Amino acid sequence: MSIRTRIFFGILAVLGVAFYFFVDWIVRDLTPQYREATEEPLVDSARVLAELAAATVVDKRVQLDLFREAFSRAYETSFRAKIYGLEKNSVDFRVYLTDEKGIVIFDSDSGRDEGKDYSRWRDVNLTLRGHYGARTSRDTPRGPDYSVLYVAAPIVSDGELIGVLSVGKPTENANRFIYEAKRKIVFGCITGGALILFLVFFLSEMISRPIRALTGYANDLRRGKKGLSPQGGSAETRELAQAFEAMREALDGKQYIENYVQTLTHEIKSPLSALQGAVELLQEDMPADQRKRFLANILGETNRIKEIIDKLLLLSSLENRQAPAEVEEIALVQLLREIEQSMAPLFSGKEIEFSLVAEGECTVYGERFLLRHAIENMLLNAIEFTPPGGSIEVLVDATPDEVVLRVVDSGTGIPDYAVDRVFERFYSLNRPETGKKSSGLGLSLVREVAELHRGTVRVANGPERGVEARLSLPLKQ
Repeated sequence: MSIRTRIFFGILAVLGVAFYFFVDWIVRDLTPQYREATEEPLVDSARVLAELAAATVVDKRVQLDLFREAFSRAYETSFRAKIYGLEKNSVDFRVYLTDEKGIVIFDSDSGRDEGKDYSRWRDVNLTLRGHYGARTSRDTPRGPDYSVLYVAAPIVSDGELIGVLSVGKPTENANRFIYEAKRKIVFGCITGGALILFLVFFLSEMISRPIRALTGYANDLRRGKKGLSPQGGSAETRELAQAFEAMREALDGKQYIENYVQTLTHEIKSPLSALQGAVELLQEDMPADQRKRFLANILGETNRIKEIIDKLLLLSSLENRQAPAEVEEIALVQLLREIEQSMAPLFSGKEIEFSLVAEGECTVYGERFLLRHAIENMLLNAIEFTPPGGSIEVLVDATPDEVVLRVVDSGTGIPDYAVDRVFERFYSLNRPETGKKSSGLGLSLVREVAELHRGTVRVANGPERGVEARLSLPLKQ
């Protein structure tokens, strides 16, 4: 499991558990809160109605006719009250009165329980004993989810307890408010959960991105690719990137010296031996034409050593750079035309037909000298492996992200055993016409230039014959 995944699930688990308990606490506390909000005004109502009942007492008896008439008119009168999402059009209070023994003497519900003994009901029993009395009962036929909350108050006349008045309020409407509140909470939880997922993903991405960048940078170093050390992230991440860079420079410096000493010694040994042999022979008497041939060999081997040294110096400077030194806008087609003119003698010398195919001008960003040097090396390879009277075609294609330059020749192609080695330093194939090898540094330089410009280079055999060298350069700076 990746670090980002572990961070993601770790943060998600912590926030998820905290979020779950918080929401569960709110939902579990929701019903009691609504019941409390319903019970509080019932206390006031019971107290006020008990005082009204006490005001009608005659000979220690409540005048029930007044209550019957008042409640009858209240139940029969139609009205319309819009309470947020609830539309109320009838009175759902239930009021009953008991005497001092707990026997019901008045029931607003059409006298349903008049004459019954309510002395054991909690609201009546506690009130008769001088305590606060309340109860919740499922005494409605609407179903088990609907109950009635009763709050009682004593009826006192001349300092004597003569009965109890209890006010009942169905919880049906409160249940509607609770259901609506829970629905909104669920919607809020879903929205909040989505935001938490986004936040957790953002945090895990922010934490793991510098680590992934360092991993990619280390892998690039392992594969020998160029790359800029990561600059973002925390101070610790930047410090680790600097340590990677310092280690790379130290290792590269040591390996660089070892490799170049070995390869340079190997490559220069052969032309030096040829020079030594030619000089020894020139010390003897020989015909003028033979002397001239040996002098030409000396000049050729000297130029070969000079070419190796020049390319090695350029290659070493490129390998120690992380980006082009002088970046400028380069009109690629115009640059190709300039290269075509400078290399025209080479094309005409082998009677090679050269063609350039490009749709409009393409602008790339980079170091002009290096890009020109890379393209010239690609064309020189194509010329050396193209037979006299052959053809070389340069095609330029542009995509939204990059420019692709292809050099296609009509030569014999690359042997299968050499396809994967053409970019190795000092690896070279015999030229078809002369049988000689080059310095073996040309394509290595092309690859270094391509990677320095954040591009790529690839060489492969054509579908029928010849070789296609493909250089890709990004359009953006």
